[in-house]
Amino acid sequence: MSPSLNDRLSAYADIAADLSVDAVALVPGPNFTRAVDHAFMSHERPFVLVIPARGPAAALVPNLELGSWELIGFDGAVFDWRDQTGYDDAFAALMQHLNITSLAVEGQVMRVFVHHALKKAQPDLRIIDAEREISAPRMIKTEAEVAALQKAIDISERALRATLDSVKLGQTEKEIEQKLVQMVFAEGADDLSFAPIVAAGDGSARPHAKAREDYHVKAGDALLIDFGARKDGFAADITRTVFLGHVSDEGRAVYDTVLRANLAGLEATRAGVTAHEIDDVVTGVLEASPFADRIRTKTGHGLGRDVHEAPYIMRGNHMTLPAGTVYTNEPGLYEIGNFGVRIEDDVLITEDGYKSLTNFPKELMVLPC
Repeated sequence: MSPSLNDRLSAYADIAADLSVDAVALVPGPNFTRAVDHAFMSHERPFVLVIPARGPAAALVPNLELGSWELIGFDGAVFDWRDQTGYDDAFAALMQHLNITSLAVEGQVMRVFVHHALKKAQPDLRIIDAEREISAPRMIKTEAEVAALQKAIDISERALRATLDSVKLGQTEKEIEQKLVQMVFAEGADDLSFAPIVAAGDGSARPHAKAREDYHVKAGDALLIDFGARKDGFAADITRTVFLGHVSDEGRAVYDTVLRANLAGLEATRAGVTAHEIDDVVTGVLEASPFADRIRTKTGHGLGRDVHEAPYIMRGNHMTLPAGTVYTNEPGLYEIGNFGVRIEDDVLITEDGYKSLTNFPKELMVLPC
């Protein structure tokens, strides 16, 4: 049975108590969605849920969202406001009702104007950034959350297979991207996780390239595709690099190096390992190769409701990773002006090792196009 709304909110009350602040504030985003089990848009209208360490939660809600807010079964005080009158009075009433002097917020999500509105309502309010602590409960995925991730990944892999089967020499990167997007939705996605990266030739050497309308793929190109479907609120994020028509000796050697790094990262994965240790193993393989000067990125990042969330898999991050963590294992090598290779899997950490949620083949693939 999934936790009740009050049970989910109590977890944030505990965070407030652990931080020795009076309350935690959430704004629309992944933590807010997890707390109320309903997605709300982040837009120009402030929308704030405040969970005190002791006592009932309260919310400041745009009037036009009241009908949707009623669906979540919230029984705390609600202060609504309309565009025509503005939100200052609602913030003042919220702060008077709560009677708090300190507040923990999501530093990467709360926007400056919401922060200013809180301080205007209560100038002596102490606001601290507790992004890490507030987001921490999302790091360990439940069985239902893993199942949602798996659905998103399965959709993505089917879409990728259909797209690769359709690639022809002379197509533009943009045409390949359009086919990919069509297939993601045809396979049942609710949305894209992010704008896809479809990059060939020298474009594949730019880790966050955008598909070009004027680049026509040619024989010998590396074609890098990084994308994901979103399903039931959870995001897939996978990358595969293939070669078109034929592959050079250099391309084969670079690909083999990246694949060995990817596999080494998987072998190092288990509950209790640190993010530093995984990245150190993966990056160590790349550094020991003749292509060490092509390293440009860390190994990966956490994955869930957000495409990028904790933990960040990089040297210097000594966070211990518990069972239930999902992260991306995505080593890559990139030479500007030449080509790049990235192989990315979505990996669930288990008590005795790992489970790769990504099952798309990783062996070197040369498309006979």
